[in-house]
Amino acid sequence: MKVNQNIAKYQKYPVFKYENRTWPNTELTKAPIFCSVDLRDGNQALPNPMGIDAKLKFFDMLVEIGFKEIEIGFPSASDTEYNFLRRLIEENRIPEGVKVQVLVQAREHLIAKTYEALKGVKEAVVHVYNSTSTAQRKMVFKKSKEEIKEIAIDGANIVKKYAAMYPESKFTFEYSPESFTGTEMEYALEVCEAVLNEWQPTTYNKAIINLPATVEMTTPNVFADQIEWFCNNLKNRESVIISLHTHNDRGTGVAATELGLMAGADRVEGTLFGNGERTGNLDILTVAMNYYSQGIEPTIYMENINKIIKVYKECTGMTVHERHPYAGELVYTAFSGSHQDAINKGLKTYNDRKEKVWDVPYLPLDPADIGRLYEPIIRINSQSGKGGVAYILEAEYGYKIPKAMQPEISYHVQKETDKFGRELENAEIFNIFNEKFINIVDPNTIHSFSYSFDNTKEDSMVVKANITINGIIKDVVGVGNGPVSAFFNAIEPMLKDTYEFITYDEHALSDGQSAEAAAYIQLKNQNGITHYGVGKDGNIDSASIRAIMSALNGFEKR
Repeated sequence: MKVNQNIAKYQKYPVFKYENRTWPNTELTKAPIFCSVDLRDGNQALPNPMGIDAKLKFFDMLVEIGFKEIEIGFPSASDTEYNFLRRLIEENRIPEGVKVQVLVQAREHLIAKTYEALKGVKEAVVHVYNSTSTAQRKMVFKKSKEEIKEIAIDGANIVKKYAAMYPESKFTFEYSPESFTGTEMEYALEVCEAVLNEWQPTTYNKAIINLPATVEMTTPNVFADQIEWFCNNLKNRESVIISLHTHNDRGTGVAATELGLMAGADRVEGTLFGNGERTGNLDILTVAMNYYSQGIEPTIYMENINKIIKVYKECTGMTVHERHPYAGELVYTAFSGSHQDAINKGLKTYNDRKEKVWDVPYLPLDPADIGRLYEPIIRINSQSGKGGVAYILEAEYGYKIPKAMQPEISYHVQKETDKFGRELENAEIFNIFNEKFINIVDPNTIHSFSYSFDNTKEDSMVVKANITINGIIKDVVGVGNGPVSAFFNAIEPMLKDTYEFITYDEHALSDGQSAEAAAYIQLKNQNGITHYGVGKDGNIDSASIRAIMSALNGFEKR
């Protein structure tokens, strides 16, 4: 058996086990506090960071979609960050009820400059941090546990001291033991409690303890154990907001966050579409929409996801993956035939149902709720089936294809997808349908026809027509209980084969007095082969007669 030659240099990260865990039995019933860190954590991960104008545009969008806490940057780090915050304050761009959040290292000159940038703000979160992990203590800072804890305590003191210099502003203090998941739990708790001891939060003036999975090291259940243990062992828990800040190194940032919330956390930091260092931050929109899809108010609003994507792309230069949950271009699109059939039937059931409870197969969310159209839900390629084609013909063009006719249309569409080896546009699908089935006039042609009631018989009709069938032009007359049967009786003597009338369906293609009608006629020949024809006309009786001719001509072209 082949073995990866470098596997030996990796080892399993030690698993933290909390035997008294209760989070697996918890149900999420209320959305957390959401804090966007796009303008700081997301921005620093961009190849070309946003300038002030782009940050202003992005900030306005975050406010518009409902964020009440927005980390706007690192104002002590650069003039751009500093000046951006000053413009937000001086131009009164921060709405009532929205807190801006600033990040700063636990160093006095940086904290002083941060408060200088915050001068005049109504409300703000001052977020101070230092790394506490085993690896960073040993390899980066080369400091003991006590020395690292002193950095955190000093930072907490300085943050509190400078806040007192700006009594016109209301500040919330936040502390992060960076690389929390790489820190011994008892030590992480010790450092956080030392910080809280300096701040003395109350139930009326809470502090935030943010617990970052700066690098995702374990499975989400282990992270949840860490969070529950921390929450249960933290003193004065009711005076503290526990916040999560997960990254996506193992691809489970959303899962870790949701389990962490089950474990007792109150708040979440993340970015739109998961933009961030390495594999990214938590995708905060996915978490919010996961709540929405369960009928829980998310407090973040995505009624126009296309606008959000547009602003995001313009400001960051990033893209949104086609398969991104909820927002991806293709996430509400089905190519598979069985999926298409289930979606088509599910949508019809939902539309016919009085109680509007969404449970459409393969669509966990109604695309219309976030401003997406129904047209792209079903798209046709070589993997598609008859239900998908029928859905497009009805949704786009108004033709309600009888179930028995769907395989016949799908056969012709499948031939084209196989021929071209690509997805077909809706217009191409309709062109196939139109060419093969609607008002087909060759080789058998109806030149003129008229119909009237037979005064000698009750519920009887007479059809007179001039037609060409099998190369013979002839005037014919037929009698029946309606125009369809009368016309069929008129032409039957001219047919080479014996045809049997199988089914008839009809409907209006649109509303209004000038609406056209569509008729669907299925015939069977003496060999047992069936074929459909479609007639379209402003008069339903005329449409039905045209459908008969279309069906006959379809046999000729098989």
